[in-house]
Amino acid sequence: MERKIILTAAFLGVLAIILGAFGAHALKAVLSPEQLTSFETGVRYQMYHAFFLFFVASRKELSLKALKVIYNLVLTGVLFFSGSIYLLTTKNVTSVDFKIIGFVTPIGGLLLIFAWIVLFVTIFKKNSQN
Repeated sequence: MERKIILTAAFLGVLAIILGAFGAHALKAVLSPEQLTSFETGVRYQMYHAFFLFFVASRKELSLKALKVIYNLVLTGVLFFSGSIYLLTTKNVTSVDFKIIGFVTPIGGLLLIFAWIVLFVTIFKKNSQN
């Protein structure tokens, strides 16, 4: 499981760098400052959670069950949160209005929050038992 988490983290990190560069260079000319700021928020949160997955993979006190739960929450959370932001902010470029998926952005954010809560609760319980 640790290998899968690390590979996913590396993939999310590489993709965040590529999308960040794409936003800073190619999209700068076609997005409004507000859209560009939103796009950068998606990139930033994706990168934060790539680092989070690296951290989680290094924690030996986490059970396989906790690792799986955190992994699935982060992966789905990044897809919903950052992915929806990418689609919503680039409607000028794609000519597709993705407004209908706007509801998944806060769901993705909640999933990311839950991943952190699972980590907190798991470590808290583990340390209080010792």
